[in-house]
Amino acid sequence: MKISFIVEGKTEKAFLPCLREFLRNRLVAGAMPKLDPFPYDGRIPKGGKLKRVVENLLGGRNPANHVIALTDVYTGTLPRDFLDAQDAKNKMRQWVPGESRFHPHAAQYDFEAWLLPYWPTIQRLGKT
Repeated sequence: MKISFIVEGKTEKAFLPCLREFLRNRLVAGAMPKLDPFPYDGRIPKGGKLKRVVENLLGGRNPANHVIALTDVYTGTLPRDFLDAQDAKNKMRQWVPGESRFHPHAAQYDFEAWLLPYWPTIQRLGKT
């Protein structure tokens, strides 16, 4: 099982070792999926570009079984891209219609904000 994550940047990518450890303690031995981050430097793509990225990750020589897109609700654009987390998930689903292996997720508040107090620990975990 391979799961690709479309993420906004370094913070989300740095969090993946913590996710791996979390899953390792909860999954049956040998059931750990390969977690494959696909980082963007900033916002993840929108519209047709997101659809193409998802299609490329699900196809090709080494395809993912599932793709998860992680975005912040507040992307820094004006007018705002999303009203709230549900609106972000709905729009991403509209941009990638009919693909049951695509799973949109959104952070209502900055993902990074609650990680900042733990950043030194996350950096250490990322080096192990």
